[in-house]
Amino acid sequence: MSGFLVRRLGQSLVLLVLVSMVGFAILHLAPGGPMSQFASGSDMTQEDLDRIAEQLGLNRPLPVQYAEWFWRMLQGDWGRSFRDGEAVLNVIGSHLGATLQLMLTATLLAILLGVAIGTLSAIRRHSVFDTLATVGAMIALSIPTFWFGLVAIYLFSVWLGWLPSGNRSTPGDGSLPDLLRHLILPAMVLALVETAIWSRFMRSSMLDVVNQDYIRTARAKGVPEGRILLRHAFRNAALPMITVLGLQLPTLLGGALVTETVFTWPGMGRLFLDSISYRDYPVVMGILMFSATLVLLGSLLADLLHAVADPRIRLG
Repeated sequence: MSGFLVRRLGQSLVLLVLVSMVGFAILHLAPGGPMSQFASGSDMTQEDLDRIAEQLGLNRPLPVQYAEWFWRMLQGDWGRSFRDGEAVLNVIGSHLGATLQLMLTATLLAILLGVAIGTLSAIRRHSVFDTLATVGAMIALSIPTFWFGLVAIYLFSVWLGWLPSGNRSTPGDGSLPDLLRHLILPAMVLALVETAIWSRFMRSSMLDVVNQDYIRTARAKGVPEGRILLRHAFRNAALPMITVLGLQLPTLLGGALVTETVFTWPGMGRLFLDSISYRDYPVVMGILMFSATLVLLGSLLADLLHAVADPRIRLG
């Protein structure tokens, strides 16, 4: 186990360095560059721009800029926002809670619904329920998330008037019921695609398990069907889902970016798009590195949990 951890941590560090290099290069070589936001001011002279570039270190060669940024990041200094001068870590921290709230709620909904639908689809294979679940999953995976979000806003906010159309809370309120009312729509939209993925994986895993010899042996011995499904089939079919949980982090982060934009949810996804529009590159790089770290940690944690849940697996 220790050897596995060392190898995976080493691979993760190499990947993080590569992600940082590619992301830094793309942002600084993009049309306009980080100085474009300052140059857009009508009262800016070339002397002013040169002075700003000198202060921010943007007049140095790109490899030097990257080396200085990476060294400061390792020391805990992720830079300061071009927009207001706030520390990047503080900017990310102020939006992180909203994103975690949305992602955790959507993940919980997706797991509960997806596992239930996938299990029933496998048990009732080729039934009407299985057909409807398959068609529904294909639709959910085929249609863009933003379209679902717009439809949800029209149905539940504009037409029925049941739920708010956006933001995290009503100005001046902030109570728990108000927060939950604002959370329902974006969490449902973000969980929709995840539910479809979980249901398909669970159905496939369950079908593989119910056709195993030990399941047929249990039935031949007269073990009740409910006990076979819950104690033997479901438990073994759920093991691969632990890996799926870790691998779904990139999908969740991408979906959160779209969902937060549609519902004006003040999370990291919305911050990422706003920072790109403003060319606030320190914040963009901070979010990129933070997200990449989360994805790699999620993958590592999924492997470890799989090994703990299934003692037959040995990570050497």
